[in-house]
Amino acid sequence: MIHKTAIVHPKAEIDEGVEIGPYSIIDENVRIGRGTIIGPHVIIKKFTRIGKNCNIYQFASIGEIPQDQKFAGEETELIIGDNNIIREFVTLNRGTKEGGGKTLIGNNNFLMAYSHVAHDCYLGNNVIMANAATLAGHITIEDYAIIGGLSAIHQFVRIGAYSLVGGASAVSQDVPPYCLAVGNRAKLYGLNLIGLKRRNFPSEIISALKSAYRIIFKSNLKLKDAIKKVEYEIKDLPEIKTFIDFLKNSKRGFCR
Repeated sequence: MIHKTAIVHPKAEIDEGVEIGPYSIIDENVRIGRGTIIGPHVIIKKFTRIGKNCNIYQFASIGEIPQDQKFAGEETELIIGDNNIIREFVTLNRGTKEGGGKTLIGNNNFLMAYSHVAHDCYLGNNVIMANAATLAGHITIEDYAIIGGLSAIHQFVRIGAYSLVGGASAVSQDVPPYCLAVGNRAKLYGLNLIGLKRRNFPSEIISALKSAYRIIFKSNLKLKDAIKKVEYEIKDLPEIKTFIDFLKNSKRGFCR
């Protein structure tokens, strides 16, 4: 299943059922899990771990050293989970020592053409990055978030679960879970209602999130007072706790 023109280092670990296309280059200290398909002209650099049943398309650059001037050649990693789709010209960088040494990508993610994940980022599961979406370093993208095409996310920003960043946005602060953000600089435009309904969120939870959003972002209360009001008035649901905890733990501040 390895094309005769592919170059695979003898110290690479290739599981059964892996396909490697023409002219692809697999470096030493690379592990590729069962059933993964590597297209033609793909480069996978050392210290990269790829899980099962991934599909990596032509001209992707996987595990290259970080674009960080402080990087001094230390041994850091890129770890990719299972069932990920990585389309043409996607670039995924290893971590840095200062950032914990790892760039982590979970399972079932869809990274469209020309999207970029920089050093020390963390992507959860079921994330979609549309064409040319770009992540700077140290960014967290939580489960089921969607990043629109041609969007750029500032370093150290967090994008909450089930949120949606509209296309051509510049995001310099955190986007809370379940919310819709768009613009340069990105602002909130309510909840990601279509996304929540597509994910079969019950009407009770959507209604509670609407109430919490209204109190936090549309009342004249200070943030700490608005959070107290939400905690006191709205039913104790896991989604409300996730929403409030995200706001409490924001270090860069969040979109308004």
